[in-house]
Amino acid sequence: MTADHYFSADPDAPLRRAEIEFSVAGRNYRLAVASGVFSAGRLDPGTAVLLRKAGLPGAAVEGNFLDLGCGYGPIACVLASEAPLATVYAIDVNSRARDLTDENATTLGLADRVRVSAPDDVPDDVTFDQIWSNPPTHVGKAELHVLMDRWLPRLAPDGVAWLVINRNLGGDSLHTWLTGRGWQVERIASQQGFRVLRVTGKPAAV
Repeated sequence: MTADHYFSADPDAPLRRAEIEFSVAGRNYRLAVASGVFSAGRLDPGTAVLLRKAGLPGAAVEGNFLDLGCGYGPIACVLASEAPLATVYAIDVNSRARDLTDENATTLGLADRVRVSAPDDVPDDVTFDQIWSNPPTHVGKAELHVLMDRWLPRLAPDGVAWLVINRNLGGDSLHTWLTGRGWQVERIASQQGFRVLRVTGKPAAV
């Protein structure tokens, strides 16, 4: 299965469905996937590194989380499972991805806490205690920066963002760029060619 046009609003790849399985923090997940959606054949290695190395929320953690570029929903489903008191906003420009995330959240009994939507449909007054993302680096550096400038400022003042970036696709340059924008950035892990970044310290203005 391919991920052709996974960052398109309406992928034109013929719909071919499958399921994948993976484990995170001792929980097993089986999620529906489909062609035309990012990493439809497996849990993306970058996402796997992020979920393994970043600070997953505990069961007592509350608040609003954002899965930025949710794909078929692995991050959103893990966050909602690990933090049953939190609300997870799962957004993606890809309509097929949104449908899959909604389906997977429903199958796992998480639909009441996973709010799936297109980016423009997130209410403007919602801020996020945590943002999680394996962002679409293939859209190009300029578009990636636009994406970060749009969503990182919606962190709550004491919020944290967890990002995973392929080192060869701009992981270190994104670190430098975010620091230059006034964010506090810490490289938490470097594994399998991916950088896991912890972003905090919301600037006064971006």
